[in-house]
Amino acid sequence: MSASEDVDAPAESRGRRLDIPKSGPLDGAGQPGGARTAREARAHLHIAVGPARLCAEPAPYPLPEGPVAREELDRLRRLYRTVPGYAAMRDHLRRTGLLALCGEPGTGRAWTGLALLAELSELAGGGVSRLGSGIPHGLGSPHLSGLPLGSGPPLSGIPYGPGIPDGSGTPHETGISHGSGILHGASGVEKTERGHGYLLELPADQPDFAIEPLLDRLRAHVAGHEAFCVVLVAGGPAADRLLRGRRHAVPYEPPAAADVLDRHLTELLAVRPTGLLETARATARRPELAEALGLDEPRPGEAARLAGLLAAHAEGRLSEERLLEHCRSFAPDQARAWFLEAGRPGTLPAALPALRAAALRIALAVFNGSAHSLMAEAAELLAWELAVTLDPQYAPGRPLFAARPGASLATARAVHGDGVEDLGDASVPVRAVWFEGRRLAPAVLHESWDAHHNLRGPMARWLRGLCDDPRPQVWVRAAVAAGALCARDYLYGLVELALPLARTDSPVQRMAAATALAEASRAPGVRPAVNGLLRDWARGDDERERETAALAHGYGLAAGSIVASLEELGRIACADDGRSTSYSVLRLLAGTEPETVLTALTRWLRDTRRPRRDLALLTVLRAVTTRTSHLWGLCEVPELEPYAAWPLATAVLAAHPGCAPRLAELLRAALTWARSAGAAEDALVGWIRRAAGDERQLTVLCGFLPRLAQDGDEPLDAAAATRIREVLEAL
Repeated sequence: MSASEDVDAPAESRGRRLDIPKSGPLDGAGQPGGARTAREARAHLHIAVGPARLCAEPAPYPLPEGPVAREELDRLRRLYRTVPGYAAMRDHLRRTGLLALCGEPGTGRAWTGLALLAELSELAGGGVSRLGSGIPHGLGSPHLSGLPLGSGPPLSGIPYGPGIPDGSGTPHETGISHGSGILHGASGVEKTERGHGYLLELPADQPDFAIEPLLDRLRAHVAGHEAFCVVLVAGGPAADRLLRGRRHAVPYEPPAAADVLDRHLTELLAVRPTGLLETARATARRPELAEALGLDEPRPGEAARLAGLLAAHAEGRLSEERLLEHCRSFAPDQARAWFLEAGRPGTLPAALPALRAAALRIALAVFNGSAHSLMAEAAELLAWELAVTLDPQYAPGRPLFAARPGASLATARAVHGDGVEDLGDASVPVRAVWFEGRRLAPAVLHESWDAHHNLRGPMARWLRGLCDDPRPQVWVRAAVAAGALCARDYLYGLVELALPLARTDSPVQRMAAATALAEASRAPGVRPAVNGLLRDWARGDDERERETAALAHGYGLAAGSIVASLEELGRIACADDGRSTSYSVLRLLAGTEPETVLTALTRWLRDTRRPRRDLALLTVLRAVTTRTSHLWGLCEVPELEPYAAWPLATAVLAAHPGCAPRLAELLRAALTWARSAGAAEDALVGWIRRAAGDERQLTVLCGFLPRLAQDGDEPLDAAAATRIREVLEAL
């Protein structure tokens, strides 16, 4: 056999009886790119998020409602850091009497508004009032029910239009509400005073169509009284409309968190020994504190809160452990605040912007770091699920155009930039998106699942749908997220996530079910339940459940150890054609304990039960034909990463040279046994041919083939040696 075509031809004369499966259990779907996706999904969700309900610290200097005391304004002047565009804001406020600051809660909008008002009102001989619960009575007049905004007799105040819901601010911002359609307050301010400054916040769910007429009337009112008013507007449709109009609003950019932190530390420790300030600054720079925070940059409100914690720690009033515990609560507190805001509008269509914002944050928690297009589509699918859950009669559409591209990401503390998505043989550039803080993704996912029970139904339906997407960049992330949620409530997750996925006819969804169950079994309290479920499935009559059990054990987590997983796969092999079980054993071989797997394969090779012998042969043959990156798992295997594009057998030989003797024994058996000889010869031909194009692979293979041809002191049988020599000669 000297011609290459003779070598490539199947060895029919030897009677091929054991064939290598042409593809994995997904029929080719979900393998290329799955390794990178699984690694990123684990990295973003496997973070301890700290106490579930650690009470947030109050704002360091809570300003009282009503007239702001002179000493509070003096303190503000000492602490306030001028934000970009401050001079233009001041000029606009002086010229028109009204300024709307559009930005996110907790970014220091209220402090900037108070600083502006203090500066102008001081020149006019007035004071400053903060309206914590509404506009003072002096700005309001009885609303004429049924009349549209702008109608009716001349106004001495500014009523809301009908149907505008209540709202309140965040712990670090002001807020307003209304009653009977009239803006009013309980701040003790009875009338609009000349030269006075007023700070108020519009509800986050303010309808965008009503915002500009409202501010027009408010500006006319304050101008008539020669007063000043700063209105705080949270990001959303109302802010987008105001910024497009460019009459009342400016976008708000917060000051640097480091500057805010240092100012507050200096103020808090001004009368303390000098060394305490340096101690607090040094603590703020420590890596473990940054890791505990898990935020790329705290917002000004968070920086002020952190300053109070650091000062207490420097003074000995707060232990190191409690300091880090408080820091770990920042991201959960942010997630909690987001979902509290989302729950205020109770009906559609008024609730749709809040639902879209919540869906965006949840989708970003699952797809953190992935392509923006994948995240955005997933967010729209979830927004639809949330809307039809809130009102089954309402079928929401999708807005076709964004008012301000990127504005929705800002509301979620997210940014976009250049990234790549792995397609197996190649990577493609994408516009990636991620949270500005590594702890925000798990905090959002856990808060939505743990604290809002009625969110679970639409989230479960959404994740099941994503798990049917053939792209691993989608289904792998959804499956890992589903497993993380199952671990938090196994009884609910089993019924709503794992069982529906395992019992479908979709191979991708069954693999997703196996992935989710394996991921859930990371939790020690859940692992025995998952293992028991898989044991029942493995011994049952349902072929789909049995296959799911085999695939789940391929991750090596549910049974508690690699050895126990191999034992379960050996049992399942008796009722399996080897397609799923050999794939799972192969995945274990690509894991953290290849020596353990090869030992089990060698033992099965000598087993009297034919299914186990076949399982060993199929696994070793697939090892020389399957690319390493297609065999990703849920545990890190850094030693194989440099060889991701190689066949698994070559990668194992390069990363674990001590595995060569057992691998050689298994391949010799496959070449000499009648059931596998033909398939083994074809596999060996392909293996050597692939290595011939890569000098590094060829070096590994050339060091291994002499071992394959020698069995201790005895040479390989003549027929097998001839086949190997013919392959090498043909090359």
